[in-house]
Amino acid sequence: MVVDCIADPRDGVLILDDTGFLKKGVRSAGVARQYSGTAGRIENCQIGVFCAYAGPKGRALIDRELYLPKAWIDDRERCRLAGIGDEVGFATKPDLGIAMLARAVEARVPFGWVTADEAYGQVGRLRLWLEQRHIAHVLCVPRTQMVISMGLTQERAHHLAGQLQPGDWHRLSCGDGARGRREYHWAAISIRPLREPGVGHWLLARRSIAKPEEIAYYICFANENTSLAELVGVAGSRWAVEECFQAAKNETGLDHYQVRGYQAWYRHVTLSMTAAAFLLRLQRGQQKGDLADTDRYHSTL
Repeated sequence: MVVDCIADPRDGVLILDDTGFLKKGVRSAGVARQYSGTAGRIENCQIGVFCAYAGPKGRALIDRELYLPKAWIDDRERCRLAGIGDEVGFATKPDLGIAMLARAVEARVPFGWVTADEAYGQVGRLRLWLEQRHIAHVLCVPRTQMVISMGLTQERAHHLAGQLQPGDWHRLSCGDGARGRREYHWAAISIRPLREPGVGHWLLARRSIAKPEEIAYYICFANENTSLAELVGVAGSRWAVEECFQAAKNETGLDHYQVRGYQAWYRHVTLSMTAAAFLLRLQRGQQKGDLADTDRYHSTL
């Protein structure tokens, strides 16, 4: 039996991720030879860290930060030439993610979950920041991630998942992809017995149906009554950020710029994000046949 797993429609999901912007030369703010997930290799590029929102009414990029490698921050003259103020210090990508989550909380963005890939999920201070604020999350972690089992022993994620029995796995769909329903075998293992009342901690495992040896892992924190289906739904929502990147790059020129300055990067990227959100809202109005709403937007142009 295949179940469609969607998180509570009242709860939006915030997603942290980054994308690369290939650049030539050495003057553009933050440019360096660094790994770009967009290119899948080390390239001369800038890295933007983004926060996306995915909810029942759509998905969009809602915040952004330009990652500045430490070599940049250590060269203050180079920073000044690129318009980076002396007050700007070094921050890792997860630290930039925390800053954006803090802004979302302060702005009262209506979200119920946070998710991210293992580049962010494996960072303990990010998970701790979320727990301290009782923010539910499903964060991808590497197979070697250490977790505390219910027997109060430290075990690596893949070792703990290796103890699962065949009946512990459930075939679930975590949403639709480009090739149809994304179906996997899923299992949730309770971890961290020393916990606050009313909350649950789990190690979530996602196993490929065609290649059972391929297993991804997530550390989860939420209300103790949270179902496996809801955890799977949140894990599946992470793909929304890739769709946001693709739409913004193809439709509103997120990566089509020649600017070099620090503030100029923020201006361009913010405008692109705003335009992408506007197009989404316009599209939804047209799909719903809300012509009055669509006309009102046209009147602002």
